[in-house]
Amino acid sequence: MDPLYIVATGSRLPPPVRTEDAVADGRCSAALARITGSLAVAVAGDDESAPQMAVRAARSALERAGTTPGDIDLVLHASFFHQGHDLWAPASYVQREAVGNNCPAMEVGQVSNGGMAALELASAYLAVDPGRSAALITTGDKFCPPGFDRWHSDPGTVYADGATALVLSRRGGFARIRSLVTVSVPELEGMHRGDDPFAQAPFSHRPRVDLEACKRAFLAKTGVSYAVSRVAAAQETAVKQALAEAELDLDDITRIVLPHLGRRRLQAAYFGPFGIDPGRTTWPWSRQVGHLGAGDPIAGLDHLAATGALDRGDTCLLVSVGAGFSWSCAVLDICERPRWAGP
Repeated sequence: MDPLYIVATGSRLPPPVRTEDAVADGRCSAALARITGSLAVAVAGDDESAPQMAVRAARSALERAGTTPGDIDLVLHASFFHQGHDLWAPASYVQREAVGNNCPAMEVGQVSNGGMAALELASAYLAVDPGRSAALITTGDKFCPPGFDRWHSDPGTVYADGATALVLSRRGGFARIRSLVTVSVPELEGMHRGDDPFAQAPFSHRPRVDLEACKRAFLAKTGVSYAVSRVAAAQETAVKQALAEAELDLDDITRIVLPHLGRRRLQAAYFGPFGIDPGRTTWPWSRQVGHLGAGDPIAGLDHLAATGALDRGDTCLLVSVGAGFSWSCAVLDICERPRWAGP
């Protein structure tokens, strides 16, 4: 298969709200702040929706890539919370506002793993037809009341508003995809469903998302050890398979992009089991941003590229996980320092 490249990335992150301020005014407990290690979280105003942020990120990525509308053969938009309208296609909105062509535009779910799922789908779409040139992937979410409490709907992770974009191409770019792996364990899908019956409308069971309640109900039936062992095994498989296909060891990786989870969860899933030094990862930055839904991997790569943390000859490991459950990992070869990189 011909190699595929990442030409450019982009992000739209609203202004941060300091966690200490959220603790002071009662939005976040001091205990939760300690557990997550959060310093700040990106919060959008009332005048900016998730798809609008995705358009801003897409325009940035396309400008950096120097890509024309005719170059884009596929638009994929990943998200998992409300996109501002009911029975509506945000991928088509992103296409109209940011690209302006008539290629296929589709939505991708898979919750927090949506960005990497889109990367895998776009890679396959480009690979099967040599006439296809490039794809645009966007993510965008806004975790706001009344349906979502960014501090407490999923205790252990602080949820941020924001959007990301990535241009994937057959014709070269600053990073080459050396391997891309996804592992799925559907036996765990009930962890975000719990024992609630299927409802006829959103928020029929409770007024806001409560993932902790769903998890407690699921674990009461399956047992904690079963879930923990399946999660650990799948994460290990995804990382090891991606490294094996790239013919690298973890020590060969220059930088690691991890999901924007709380510190305790990162310690349990990555820092401890894999012996990863947090300083090699995007954690020092992500704790100032929060969890961007489907966008963590692209946001982390964009941050490393834009700040000059990646240079020619480096390798980068993208790690992602989403409810369902699925895990994705990609190994990138950095072919050149991005033109838009800072000092």
